[in-house]
Amino acid sequence: MRLPEPFEYPNSSYFAEYLNFGPEDHLLDILKSQHADLLEICQNLAKGQEGFAYAPGKWSIQQLLGHIIDTERVFSYRALAISRGERQALPSFDENEYLLHAQYESQNFADILTQYRHVRQATMSLIESFSTSQANQIGNANGQSVSVRALAWMIAGHEKHHIQVIKERYLIQNP
Repeated sequence: MRLPEPFEYPNSSYFAEYLNFGPEDHLLDILKSQHADLLEICQNLAKGQEGFAYAPGKWSIQQLLGHIIDTERVFSYRALAISRGERQALPSFDENEYLLHAQYESQNFADILTQYRHVRQATMSLIESFSTSQANQIGNANGQSVSVRALAWMIAGHEKHHIQVIKERYLIQNP
């Protein structure tokens, strides 16, 4: 699936950051690579490190993984709905409220990793199922016009952002 054109998503720094890929990049390859990378990071954490937050008021690694899961589910649903011709505006979501109510911090980390695996597999299957016509569909999510293709790439961009944050702020760097 090719990268979206600028008219397929809102003109904002948020979208620009998350859609920062090159024309030679392949979405499914990126999603598979990210999946492997994030699982490796999480499976190699020291005991208790999943509960680490790098600063007061910041999410722990466990909560951040839950946020990645929730966001991927929301973006995937938006892509599904728009691909199926939904004309109603799809609602926004408050990531902090979702995290508060999800209670990821009280869940078993291995179970959250299992959720992540299943969500990513479902996302890749959904994206693979989109025809070119479906990927080109534009709908309204969060009060903005956005294409199915842009939402699919946003999933990869969102995870790319958070993997970078995990590597830079959560993992202990050895000199």
